[in-house]
Amino acid sequence: MSRPIYEDPTLDGAADPVVINRRGTTEWWMFYTNRRAAHQGPGVEWVHGSPIGIAVSTDSGGTWQFRGNVAGLDDPADPGLNTHWAPEIVWERGAYHMFLSYITGTPDRWPGFPRHIVHCTSPDLETWTRSGIVPLASDYVIDAAVALCPDGLYRIWYKDEAHGSGTGVATSPDLYSWTDAGVAITGKPDGIPHEGPNVFELGGHWWMIVDEWRGQAVFRSADAVNWQRQGLILDEPGIDPADRQIGRHADVVVQDGWAALFYFTHPNTGTDHTADLDTPHARRSTIHWARLTVVDDCLVCERDVDGLRLAVPV
Repeated sequence: MSRPIYEDPTLDGAADPVVINRRGTTEWWMFYTNRRAAHQGPGVEWVHGSPIGIAVSTDSGGTWQFRGNVAGLDDPADPGLNTHWAPEIVWERGAYHMFLSYITGTPDRWPGFPRHIVHCTSPDLETWTRSGIVPLASDYVIDAAVALCPDGLYRIWYKDEAHGSGTGVATSPDLYSWTDAGVAITGKPDGIPHEGPNVFELGGHWWMIVDEWRGQAVFRSADAVNWQRQGLILDEPGIDPADRQIGRHADVVVQDGWAALFYFTHPNTGTDHTADLDTPHARRSTIHWARLTVVDDCLVCERDVDGLRLAVPV
C-alpha cells in the first residue's frame, strides 16, 4: 500500500507530476520535473537543468511507461541546458495549454536567478509551441495552477518568491492576456511560506492545496476567490517502506465523487523530511498516489491505497 506508481528510468528524479487524459483515447499522460538525481555538480545544480519527462498509462493509471522528455520548451535566445520545472497542463479552448516554470541555465544556488512561468500550447500533448512569458507580479514566480472559475474567468495561481513565497493570482478571459489579482494565500511574514498550488472542484467546494514542506495545506472556497484554511494532508508517512516521507508538490485528477492525488517523495530518507539531499541515493524521488473524498465539507486524504483506476472523462 502507498507504494510508488512511477520511477523515472533515466534520471531517477521524478517530481512535481501533472496528469491529464489524452482526449479521444484511454491514455493518461503524466508530465513531471525530471530532476538529475545523480548529477555531480556544485550546490543545487542537480535540481536545475531538468527536462520535463513524460510517462503514459494505457491501463487507467495502473502502470506507467516512460515516453521521453518534452522538446521545444526553451527560449531560442537561451543556448545550452536550461531548467524546466512543475508543468501545469489543461485542455481548454480546443488545445492543451502548458504553464511551465522556466529558468535560464542551471544555477548552483537558489537566490538571484529570475524565474518565469511560460505558456506553451499543443494540439496533441506531443508537439509544443512556446507562446511566451505570462506577465505576473514579479520575476521570481514558479509552480502554476490554472482553472476556469465560477465567474467565467481563468485564474492562474503561482508561488511568488519575491513576495514572501505566498500564492499570487492573476485572471484571464482567454489564457493569453492576464491581469494581476493580488494574493490568494499569504506567505511570510504574516503567513506560512509555501509552493506548488493546485486548485480543483470536488464535493460542492473549490479546494486549493499548497506544499508547506511538512505536508499539503488545504484551503476551501465557494468561489475560487476567497479561501479558508482547513489543515494538513500528506503530513503523516505512508505504510509502504518507500512512502515514509511527507507528500510533496501534488496534482489532483477529479473523478466521479472522488479524486486521485499524485505526489512525490524522497523514498531513501525515511521519515526525516529535513534530511540533506547531498547524495544521489537521498535525492532519488518517486511518484505515488492517494485518494481524496469530501466528508462533512472537509477534504479527506487516504494515503495507503492501491488499485488506481482512472475513468476517461465523458
